[in-house]
Formats: sequence, structure tokens, C-alpha cells
Amino acid sequence: MKIKKLYYSIGEVSNMVGLKSYVLRYWETEFKQLSPPKNRAGNRTYRQKDIDLIVEIKDLLYNKKYTIEGAKTMIGVNKEDSIKTITDYNAILVNLKNELEEIIRIINE
Repeated sequence: MKIKKLYYSIGEVSNMVGLKSYVLRYWETEFKQLSPPKNRAGNRTYRQKDIDLIVEIKDLLYNKKYTIEGAKTMIGVNKEDSIKTITDYNAILVNLKNELEEIIRIINE
């Protein structure tokens, strides 16, 4: 069984996520949500939430092929806002469907 730690070094995180340390440092400059605190010696101390965010960013950039700007937008989107937006789109689609059915009915008369 692997022991979970409260804090991880940049080297440990680099090995865990399969990215070079310089990539993680660069992402800190691009993604404001990624800002691991530093210890007294000035070394980054990554927490599990930082690692989860890194994995999400990596997925957006490497697998889903988002640009840095696109990934920033996706990371910045609030989950509740996403659900509200989806609900809004569903309502729009239902209205559009009803209007199209009405147009078809009028054409067929």
C-alpha cells in the first residue's frame, strides 16, 4: 500500500504525473489556480488538490488538445455555471424543436 503524504516535492509530482519539472513551473505562471506554497527553504510543496489540478490541465492540453487559453477557460469555469449553461441550452433546444415542428405543420397544411 502506498502512503499518502500531505505535501509532495516538485520532483515527486513530476514523476507522478509524467511531466518535467520545468513544465510544472511554467504552468504555475499560466494557471493562477496552480500556486503551490513554498516551504522555508523556498521549495514548492504540492498538495493533493494541486496534483488533481495538474492532471486536469494535462488532460485538457495533451488529450483533449486545448490551447493554454482554452484550458484556462475550462479550468476557470465554475461547475455550477456549467450545469446552469447546460440547462439553458436544453431549454433553447426544446423551444427550437417546438418552433421547427410548428413550421413543418404550417408547411404541410
